[in-house]
Amino acid sequence: MTDVPALVEQARAGRPRAVARLISLVEGASPQLREVMAALAPLSGNAYVVGLTGSPGVGKSTSTSALVTAYRRMGKRVGVLAVDPSSPFSGGALLGDRVRMSEHASDPGVYIRSMATRGHLGGLAWAAPQAIRVLDAAGCEVVLVETVGVGQSEVEIASEADTSVVLLAPGMGDGIQAAKAGILEIGDVYVVNKADRDGADATARELNHMLGLGEARKPGDWRPPIVKTVAARAEGIDEVVEALEKHRAWMEEHGVLAQRRRTRAAREVETIAVTALRARIGDLHGDRRLGALAERVAAGELDPYAAADELIEGLTNGG
Repeated sequence: MTDVPALVEQARAGRPRAVARLISLVEGASPQLREVMAALAPLSGNAYVVGLTGSPGVGKSTSTSALVTAYRRMGKRVGVLAVDPSSPFSGGALLGDRVRMSEHASDPGVYIRSMATRGHLGGLAWAAPQAIRVLDAAGCEVVLVETVGVGQSEVEIASEADTSVVLLAPGMGDGIQAAKAGILEIGDVYVVNKADRDGADATARELNHMLGLGEARKPGDWRPPIVKTVAARAEGIDEVVEALEKHRAWMEEHGVLAQRRRTRAAREVETIAVTALRARIGDLHGDRRLGALAERVAAGELDPYAAADELIEGLTNGG
């Protein structure tokens, strides 16, 4: 058994091995997970969580690395959670984005972790919320979460981050992607990366037009800015950080940040509760109660909704 209080203390002291061990306990759904979360709860809630998403190939990892450099210049401790597709064989992270952030590997003020989705849809790993809490409790002032890549469903980052950054690039059909994939709803800051390519201005104009066609905003509402960057040369990154800080200040002023964090906590509690219920229902396969209900449904004596209600009542009442 792991000495959780000692491990948490070491993580707070900035020891990367302790942070890695805590995240591993989270990813592996350790029997000590509840103890870990209980120890971290009073220490978390301070980090600014920034999510980065966009189509594959727009330069998410390069942009994340450039943002790490910018925040480190500001003297902030930074955590990076790079969510990769899973290997169909080992279940591990397939791309290993840490390779592309190797320049920060020796910096004690930066912690980088790749996490595998393990089949979880939405662009994030299922353990991402708990891993974010580990980095938060370990003293990271900014946590950058890089998703697998936005498509039709990979927009979960909007519910896990304080600020969501959507990256696009010219020549990749991202204008159409923006219109169809729902990213007009999730972006707080939009970045047109690889702005040294032809078509960057057109992409920015098209995006600005689409944002103008979006839902009506009242005076004082946040209007997502569009920033052009060349992340490989760190061009425009300071402007991205400025946009992020402005959004954070706006959220704090209007109470949006606290509301987003409450919503995030509610979602996390709901997910844990549903997972626990699903596990209990899974244990019922072959159980006489489920078998008896199934027999009555198959015979037309009971409808499936009534059967489900009866099953849930039995579960919640400990029957």
